[in-house]
Amino acid sequence: MLLAEIISVGTELLLGEIVDSNAAFLAQELAARGVTLRRKVVLGDNLGRVAEGLRLALSRADLVIMGGGLGPTDDDLTREAISDVLGETPQEDPELLAWLEGLYSARGRTMPQVNRKQAWLIPSAEALPNPVGTAPGWFVRTGGKVVVALPGPPREMQKMWREQVLPRLPLPDHALHAVTLHTQGIGESNVAELLGDLTKAANPSVATYARRTGVDVRVAASAPTAEEAQALAAPVLDTVRGKLARWTWGEDADTLAGAVTRELDGRTLGIIEAGSGGALCLLLADEPGFLDAAVTVDHARLITLGLTPVTLRDAGVVSEAAARELAAGAREHLGADVGLAVVTATGGEQAGQAYAALSAEDLGNVIHVNWPGDPAQVRERAAVAALALAYRTLRLPEPGEEAGGA
Repeated sequence: MLLAEIISVGTELLLGEIVDSNAAFLAQELAARGVTLRRKVVLGDNLGRVAEGLRLALSRADLVIMGGGLGPTDDDLTREAISDVLGETPQEDPELLAWLEGLYSARGRTMPQVNRKQAWLIPSAEALPNPVGTAPGWFVRTGGKVVVALPGPPREMQKMWREQVLPRLPLPDHALHAVTLHTQGIGESNVAELLGDLTKAANPSVATYARRTGVDVRVAASAPTAEEAQALAAPVLDTVRGKLARWTWGEDADTLAGAVTRELDGRTLGIIEAGSGGALCLLLADEPGFLDAAVTVDHARLITLGLTPVTLRDAGVVSEAAARELAAGAREHLGADVGLAVVTATGGEQAGQAYAALSAEDLGNVIHVNWPGDPAQVRERAAVAALALAYRTLRLPEPGEEAGGA
């Protein structure tokens, strides 16, 4: 078993000014190759704390991956921290320095002297070429363990990881096979109850995760080869699929919008949004069945789209009746085969409430949701609820199920 830890370096990461997407990428890469990731840590630009973090990580892990801190400025301290922990003195590498100077001269510029530190190396370090940036990485072997230092920009980090780090790593003779099922319309605790003792097993493992589109269930197995891992996971995966079939809308890279497109089966979809600011349209923007949309909170415009003055007066825009009328209006006025409408209140007495409705030639359905949250959360949740309604309504029922429309 190869144990790993990730140390992300940068005060901007620590303070949340930049989202640490690099650590998520590396975690997935390690898992796919049978490496056991034990910890992910974010440290600010402080030499003592970064060195302490690295020293502690090396006491527990076989592989430590450090991201960021390879720039040319005084607060880029990853090289200094590694040198301090290993007790080695960095020196300018002539080949690296010539390469750096060549990058600048090729652009008709003179390299700033602060960039010279990017040509540093210590005896235990091997430079990792960076074809899309000015920060070479380090691959360090020390006491049977490995420290990898990668640049912070994701494009540079990912290319260096794939082309330079992976061929050098002593990867374990293990493979991981994982499948993630996406569900909607069932809570995480209910999913866990259905799965029972399956979630207690170690290999294959079954884990649940709450997502904005519902609850995900990940089934993963580890074995010496990919084929063995897949075979080990197969019976558990079949069991999980069977238990959750009623609520599952896709797997792995599938999206809820894509699942709706599948169920449209060639039909076109028209959208009317009132109060959700186009959040539903954004989710569907790349889908081929998405025909047309109207996004407005103007009452006069909504009336031209199918909202009746009587409903506007008696029930208001954020109501079941209004959602139904606008869903029908999306078909009539936007020329779509299927109409989907969402009406949302992000403020006032109705804040958090939303209605979504679907209208098709032989189907109709409506849903009411009410969640607390800021306006952005309310708009996003309303859009996801509308997509989920569309999927459940359009989906052909399995044997023994009732149809989704009403």
